[in-house]
Amino acid sequence: MTFLNPAVLIGLLAAAIPVIIHLLNLRKLKKIEFSTLTFLKELQKNKIRKIKIKQWLLLAIRVLIVLFIVMAFARPALRGLSIAGTTSAAKTTAVFIVDNSFSMAVLGQNGSYFNQAKDLTRKIIEQLKEGDEAAILFLSEDEQQINLTNDFNQLINRLNQSELSFIKGDLHKSITLAAQLVNKSNNFNREIYLLTDFQKNIFPQNELKTDLSELLNENVKLYSFILSEKKVFNLAVDEIKSANQIFEKDKPITFNITISNYSEQDVQNGVISVFVNQKRAAQKSFDVDAGKSVLLDIDAIADAAGFVDVLAEIESDDIEQDNKRYNSVFIPDKISALIVSDDIASHRFLKLALQTIGQQKLKLEERNSNQISGVQLTNYDVVFICNDNITQGNEKLIQYVKDGGSLFIIPQVNTDINRLNNLLGKLNLPLANGFAGKLNDKTLSVQFDKIDFNHPVFLNLFKIEDKKNIESPSINYFLKYSTQGKGTNIITLTDGSSFLSEFKQGKGKIFLFNTANDLSWSNFPLKTIYAPLIVKSVYYLSQKENQQNNIIAGTPLTIDLNRINSTQFKIFKPDSTTEIINVDLTNQKYFDYKSTSLAGFYKIYTGNEIVDNIAVNFDKSESNPVYADENDFNKYLEMIKFKGKLININKEINPVDAINQARFGSELWRLFLLIAILLAILEMTIARNVKKEVEGISTTN
Repeated sequence: MTFLNPAVLIGLLAAAIPVIIHLLNLRKLKKIEFSTLTFLKELQKNKIRKIKIKQWLLLAIRVLIVLFIVMAFARPALRGLSIAGTTSAAKTTAVFIVDNSFSMAVLGQNGSYFNQAKDLTRKIIEQLKEGDEAAILFLSEDEQQINLTNDFNQLINRLNQSELSFIKGDLHKSITLAAQLVNKSNNFNREIYLLTDFQKNIFPQNELKTDLSELLNENVKLYSFILSEKKVFNLAVDEIKSANQIFEKDKPITFNITISNYSEQDVQNGVISVFVNQKRAAQKSFDVDAGKSVLLDIDAIADAAGFVDVLAEIESDDIEQDNKRYNSVFIPDKISALIVSDDIASHRFLKLALQTIGQQKLKLEERNSNQISGVQLTNYDVVFICNDNITQGNEKLIQYVKDGGSLFIIPQVNTDINRLNNLLGKLNLPLANGFAGKLNDKTLSVQFDKIDFNHPVFLNLFKIEDKKNIESPSINYFLKYSTQGKGTNIITLTDGSSFLSEFKQGKGKIFLFNTANDLSWSNFPLKTIYAPLIVKSVYYLSQKENQQNNIIAGTPLTIDLNRINSTQFKIFKPDSTTEIINVDLTNQKYFDYKSTSLAGFYKIYTGNEIVDNIAVNFDKSESNPVYADENDFNKYLEMIKFKGKLININKEINPVDAINQARFGSELWRLFLLIAILLAILEMTIARNVKKEVEGISTTN
């Protein structure tokens, strides 16, 4: 026998009250004087003996009344016992864990695994009675705030409205939450229902040290429904990423796309399509062996600037959700550049080179060094620093780069090495080690030595890729400069100095020339490579690092509020719904958006202007239809120290019958309360009879 409210059993101490009262009454018994007649004495003795027996019987009955009342409130229950009319069905707490990860989309004989799980859950909920309580957990829901309820219609409505999720399932998190819920209950039957395809990826990948033995004790039953029933044919687009680092309108973009075959049969002549802004831009056939992956390079052209949606899609198979993968690239419509210079000589050639881009593609502005502190740097994609006399606004430059801005540092004609090193030091760049050569003296000059032709600034710069010949300028005066391991050498000189170097800080980039763009330093501005290199550098530096292009569903999106510059913004989600977000710009620079259960594009707007476009994709482990067996599940239960009873229910078993057979039987509180009432009636009857007998003896005397 088990008591569902064991704390009430302390009331059993009240059974001592009738005994104490009885003992006190014995001390108050009056002494009765008997007649001298012998037969009357004997008669009185017999009557008194009978009265004492009845008084002891009353004492026992009163003790039993207290015991049965206390035990009725403690809610006793027995396994498999049912006494008609006197017992009630033991109350049940049921927690359903329904796997809604997209691997449950596989179609079986009775519909998709997910729909089968929903049907089974619905049938079991419909068997619950008044006084029972239940909850539904979805395996692929994050941060579930779930409470037990006896509103079963609400549960069924939630179940009916549920859909497959792109978030990877987490079995352990759901089991832990279910254990906490059933542990809160005082009901006799505590049951957890697990309805899943038992894909291996939902199990913990590392050994757990979680001890759930107190929560999942002997009173808990775990019913597992294995829904997988066939070998799955599934291909998935596991990855799409751009090979380009410079994006231009109407220019080819190369995408590296990985397709994996998770089935047991080879695939030949499969077809993958690439869509750019919802229009098919490329198509390619492929072959991939069973259990293998293939990497494809596909070129596509974007005919529009701004944020560009890119989608790679393969043909249908057993799991449709992983046949698409998303990517987003940004093509500047018009690059905004700023030149900071105090003398025309230091930037005249630079300005001429930039003007070749054209006013439709480039907005160019100029400022003096003393004006930089008042300039909103975030309005510019690239800032050229052709001045070393920047005493104000250094902190703004540092923050500008960290937040994703780009600098191009070019020594001015009359460079002061100390002032320049002061600027470099504040930007956390290596310092220059003095000058080399002489101004206007070409007799001693150095040339280009090593050139990194794999750097994006040289991509598509040459008509014939296998003849990358650059006519080196003669550089007669330059800074002795080295990246010192902090950056990348793009072009080095014959003396080992870095002519053009790149540094990355935070989300931004910094380019640095070691020579002024002036003929007194070199003839570099006159060479054919000068203008193309400047233009390509501008395109490269203007590209923003999209560090969120491989976001997995369920992972928060980090939104840079500096780019939004508004206390309110909108998020357009893949299901065409919109969410309005209000933020406090004074206390935060970034906002984490957590509602990312859908795969697709999340577009961030301020007003009618789009400020970001983030692609969210599925976890590729969900595509692999490798299923756990009974031993795998048992090992997991051993790992978490499960002490309850595991009941596996397969498709051949009627689940309702199996549950009814395994369930605890009846609560006995009604029976105990009925016995207490009957004892009370019996006590009153006997007590009234004893009182009359005592009064009769007193009258006789």
